[in-house]
Amino acid sequence: MAKYEDCILFLLSKAYQKAFGNFKRRLQDYGLTPVQSLVLMTISEEEGLSAGEIGKRLVLDNATLSGVLDRLAEGGWIVKATADDDKRLLQIYLTPKAKEITKFIIKERDGLNEDILSPLKQEEKLLLKRMLKDLQ
Repeated sequence: MAKYEDCILFLLSKAYQKAFGNFKRRLQDYGLTPVQSLVLMTISEEEGLSAGEIGKRLVLDNATLSGVLDRLAEGGWIVKATADDDKRLLQIYLTPKAKEITKFIIKERDGLNEDILSPLKQEEKLLLKRMLKDLQ
């Protein structure tokens, strides 16, 4: 019988807790949560996305994403606008405030990645990323 310390669910959850907690601390000065930063970074890659498209890309359910978008809008990070060709479709855009901060979020994210992966050799880093993508 395998010990709980060898259970993949336990190992993944502990790695997640460490990474999430570290990223949360890094984002505190910006007043953002890790999920909010992921949404901002997704929009920064392609502005004007619909909420549905953002949800698909980040694998977030509608209820969770709706709350995140509402808080981002209330915080002045995003603007929701109706599409010119379809008034039923909401498109999401970054505010100047959000555009200004994305470079700092990227820096924090990259720093976190470096910290987490620092014990590994380059080939191990690539292998870990590939395996995690395969597990999705």
